[in-house]
Order: sequence, then structure tokens, then C-alpha cells
Amino acid sequence: MAQGTLYIISAPSGAGKSSLIQAMLKTQPLYDTQVSISHTTREMRPGEQHGEHYYFVSKQGFEAMIEQDAFLEHAEVFGNYYGTSREAIDQVLATGVDVFLDIDWQGAQQIRQKLPTARSIFVLPPSKEELDRRLRGRGQDSEEVIARRMAQAVAEMSHYAEYDYLIVNDDFDLALSDLKTIIRAERLRMGRQKARHDALISKLLAD
Repeated sequence: MAQGTLYIISAPSGAGKSSLIQAMLKTQPLYDTQVSISHTTREMRPGEQHGEHYYFVSKQGFEAMIEQDAFLEHAEVFGNYYGTSREAIDQVLATGVDVFLDIDWQGAQQIRQKLPTARSIFVLPPSKEELDRRLRGRGQDSEEVIARRMAQAVAEMSHYAEYDYLIVNDDFDLALSDLKTIIRAERLRMGRQKARHDALISKLLAD
């Protein structure tokens, strides 16, 4: 069976990364594509389900997993741990399913060191002005928060060249088409095609 591919997708807040991932998943069957489910030590919120939104674990359990090198990447955010389990990812990839991981550039660096076969995609906004407009369009943040998010976005975007693919999300439908094209091209790589069509190839080459 062909091995699935782990896709790392990063972008500054407001670039449309999450919307692209959700739109892409609606066009892909579950037996082909899934989103990675992270481990976390934060409390479960109303409506969340263990194993669907996150794997909720204790701080002690998470730290034990860190000591066992069980994570492809992990970070502490506002006093809570978040991490991507190597075993969980490996189990899904072994079934031939592609996995998408929505993560920042720091987590991407950790994963590339431990899983060089992962493919990475960075999503850029078409301009700073458009990014500012999208952040303001949410109507949730003060001027101070927006200014901080913009400064953080510039810092994040400076790491774009570390990625395998670059998508500029100006026209959403075109950006979604670009994302699908990347997935399709990766599935047509020789290694995956050879594994998928091994029986056919053997018959075609038989005397």
C-alpha cells in the first residue's frame, strides 16, 4: 500500500489558511485525506470531543510523552501544552491517507527534522493592506491587538522560503485549486504510483 503524505500548512493569521483547509477537505473523502488531531493539556470546552477535536491528556502524561520523544513537534502556549503525536501520524499515513497539519513555522521546523518526507506549504496574503482588512473584518480586536497581529504576521512571513510550496491567497477559488494541484502532483510521484500500481506494472512488464 502507498504511504500517505504529511502536509504542513502555515500562514499568518488572516491569510485564509484554515478556510482553505476546510474547503479542501469537503472535496476529499475521509479515506484519502484527514486533518491531524493534536494532543493538549488544556481543559475540554463545551461541545468538544476527545479524539475528534483534540486528544486531551494530563500535564504529567504529556510531559512523559515528551521524555519518550513521542511528539513530532510540541509547544507550550499560555500555560498549556500542544503537540503532534508521531505514532498517531504514522498510523494514519501507513493506511495511505494524507494528513494535513495546521501549524506555525516553528513547529514546521521541528517536524521537518524528524520527518523529512513531509511536504510543507506556506500561504501568503496578496498584500499587507488586504491582510489588515481581513483582520479588521473580524470585528473582534482593538487597534493595539491588530497592530500586534500585523507585526507577528510579518515575522511569520519571513520564513516562507523554508517551505516546499507557496500559495498566494488573493482569489480564494484559485488558491484552493492550487492546493488541490499540489496534493494531486504529490500523489503522482513515482514512489506512490509504483506502490499503488505494483500489480499492473508487474503485468505490463511480464514476458
